[in-house]
Amino acid sequence: MLVAILLIAVLAFALAYAVYGRFLAHRYELDDTRPTPSHTDYDGIDRVPAHKAVLLGHHFSSIAGAAPIVGPIIASLAFGWLPVVLWIILGTIFIGAVIDFSALVASIRHNARSIAEIARQHMSPVAYRLLLAFIWLTLVYVLTVFADLTATTFTDDGGVATSSLMFIALAVVFGLAVNKMKIPLLWASLVFVPLVFLVVWAGQKMPLSANLIPEIITGEPKKTWALILILYCFLASTTPVWILLQPRDYLSSYLLYASVLSGFVGILIGGFTIQYPAFTAWSVPPTGTLFPILFITVACGACSGFHSIVASGTSSKQLNKESDGKAIGYGGMLLEGLVAVIALATVIMLPKDDQLTLKAPLVIYGRGIANFLSAIGIPENLGFSFGLLALSAFILTTLDTATRLGRYIFEELFNLKGKSSRYVSTFATLTLPAIFVLINLKDARGNLIPAWKAIWPVFGACNQLLAGLVALVIAVWLKKTGRRFGFILGPVLFMNTVTVWALVLLLRNYRFSAVGIIAAVLLLLALVLIVEAFRTFKKIIIA
Repeated sequence: MLVAILLIAVLAFALAYAVYGRFLAHRYELDDTRPTPSHTDYDGIDRVPAHKAVLLGHHFSSIAGAAPIVGPIIASLAFGWLPVVLWIILGTIFIGAVIDFSALVASIRHNARSIAEIARQHMSPVAYRLLLAFIWLTLVYVLTVFADLTATTFTDDGGVATSSLMFIALAVVFGLAVNKMKIPLLWASLVFVPLVFLVVWAGQKMPLSANLIPEIITGEPKKTWALILILYCFLASTTPVWILLQPRDYLSSYLLYASVLSGFVGILIGGFTIQYPAFTAWSVPPTGTLFPILFITVACGACSGFHSIVASGTSSKQLNKESDGKAIGYGGMLLEGLVAVIALATVIMLPKDDQLTLKAPLVIYGRGIANFLSAIGIPENLGFSFGLLALSAFILTTLDTATRLGRYIFEELFNLKGKSSRYVSTFATLTLPAIFVLINLKDARGNLIPAWKAIWPVFGACNQLLAGLVALVIAVWLKKTGRRFGFILGPVLFMNTVTVWALVLLLRNYRFSAVGIIAAVLLLLALVLIVEAFRTFKKIIIA
């Protein structure tokens, strides 16, 4: 049965790419004779054309992160696996991938500008400012959640920390080899991709002691790692994309592909059975009710506003030709849906009373990948390390991509220009995440919990609502330019409804706590943006 679930998901995604992806490409009239912004506005730093395989690696690694793994695991443990797998498959095909693809196309048709800039052109200056603020806040939460998760992984497994640092150095050398030494991508890949997998083994042989650096800085390993990661984000965000972002994302995509492949093969031949309940309960305290909490908990596993910001922020500036957009925008999200299904499988094969279900989602995923790899003869300890390193590589990609996007948005919001602007805007973007990962946060019952766990509910609601708002902006753009927009109305109505509802529930549960105040601010911004969109639609209809 577990094999059947995986094969159904793969078949559904393959058919969706061939049929619905082609339909969307036709609707957007993709044309390779129309030059993309990476060519018309080349700057050598952010706007640089990339090979489709390299850009897919960047885009896929950036959007994947930990969310499509953590979200489905949390949701399935709470509500059972059946509603989660249905939402992953249907939501990915008809909502998440549609919004991602649409955001990418909309951006390249507006000179690789942000979704907020598109809102200004087709809605109002008020919508522009509010959407910029909303996007920037979303990126702050992304950075907080993923920095805390990565710091936890590095603290718990020094071998993963070592492998991650070695991997970053490897990516820099790869970038220099391809871009400065002009070594062909194929030949460089044949050398560096095997080295990526070698560092998985090497890291376990030379694990970083948890107290080596942390004791010197803060006395608490996890918080020190969080600060080191914040510093890494600052450096990665302010350097040209070809030095670290493009090569690191390209190489890390092979880790992601390998983890997906290992999960696929392991499930096929491992003989794993379904043991976790298909459905547990409609309401699960303190998580909440299945509707709407399921849809914000699964998060990037089916739909994500952050993806739209990546698509319109970094990917649109590197797209070589318009036809690549189908693979990058629509195909990238389908691949992420497959990652979410495999993450879900690591829960499905567990008994409900298994002690592993009480562990952090990253541990559940790592153990699941280890079990899948053991089916093909790889030792479990090495498989566990591989799973965690792959996950850490995805998160590192998301961290510096989110920081770079936050820089773009902050510069746009305050109209910052000049060479120093990227440093000022990057510092401003990283200030709040640095504070969040250092302070102690509490849940709705007043219990101390990790920063990622405290922020996750509002992150999920904010992230999903951003997807709905992006879809709303795209619908306005399509309507104003006389194009058909029926295919985007479903995502607009569904995502805005469930996420506004979820924010209201969060506000009721958390009240005047940090999470409650954040939920109130986001809800207010969202409602004003929705009103602005309807005003624009009304003007179009009257005209």
